[in-house]
Amino acid sequence: MKYLKYSDVSLVPNYSEVYSRSDCSTSVTIADKKYKLPIVPANMKSVIDMRLAKWMSENDYFYIMHRFENSLHEVVSQMNDENWNTISASMGVQMKDKRDVVALSRQKQRVDFITIDIAHGYCERMKIAIKCIKKFLPNTKIIAGNVATPDAVRTLADWGADIVKVGIGQGSPCTTKDKTGFTMPMFSCIRECSKVFAGAFGDESSTVPIIADGGVRCNGDISKAMVAGAKLVMAGGMFASCIDSPALSSIINGVSHKAYFGSASFENKGHENHIEGKLNHITSSNMTYEFKLNEIKQDIQSAISYAGGNNLNAFEEVRYIEV
Repeated sequence: MKYLKYSDVSLVPNYSEVYSRSDCSTSVTIADKKYKLPIVPANMKSVIDMRLAKWMSENDYFYIMHRFENSLHEVVSQMNDENWNTISASMGVQMKDKRDVVALSRQKQRVDFITIDIAHGYCERMKIAIKCIKKFLPNTKIIAGNVATPDAVRTLADWGADIVKVGIGQGSPCTTKDKTGFTMPMFSCIRECSKVFAGAFGDESSTVPIIADGGVRCNGDISKAMVAGAKLVMAGGMFASCIDSPALSSIINGVSHKAYFGSASFENKGHENHIEGKLNHITSSNMTYEFKLNEIKQDIQSAISYAGGNNLNAFEEVRYIEV
């Protein structure tokens, strides 16, 4: 079986009865909350910060705040103090992360979503972290990852994850595939991982929702990820390149660039141990987050019309061809 990247496939148009692309709905419902787009900026230091996360919360976009500046407890406490519409933050699997979960529980803080964010999520420490959240914050929805196989998706769901983040080694600043040899091309990875039914005995009432993380180079890749079966699509570079992203700006050969680096890079870790990421100086898009999100909305609306429907469900009926 050949495994496919986004660039290996093209989507086949269907008959459409849509009068105007602007009539197509791009909204997605996550845990009974409706958001404007099925896109989420990568939870990385050069992609999102508290300022942008708050703006996204206020404007009904889904987001996941990264875990690399302040602790889970500090981040969630600030979000509660300011009464954010959506409270969505990341944690690791260290003892300090579990202590934060316990502290938030004792203080009765609201936490809508916690993303357990580690490079290899199919592991014992993930199981322990999920168990901790389920015990102390039972009303919090758990996003767990990253993994890359159906077995891993099923296992994390059985442990208690509500959503599983899929993708290993496919992001542009990630060097895991070169350093270790482990990776899975994203389009095929999503197709396999999106077909997993929850429950130890394969409860066929619903599949485990997944976030496709990595490999998005252009807006059309978002549609391809949805066709493959993703519930949400995570992208890093297209947001890091925005003029108001937290990525540092520089001028190279007279052109504005942004410093986009991986979570396992030296720039993020601050040390040289187990480096599996790099710094990329990417050309600035000269767009704000708001402008970029509006562009994505319009492109997804167009894609929905080509898919032959009027909302994101249309992608379920789209065929693809290998190119």
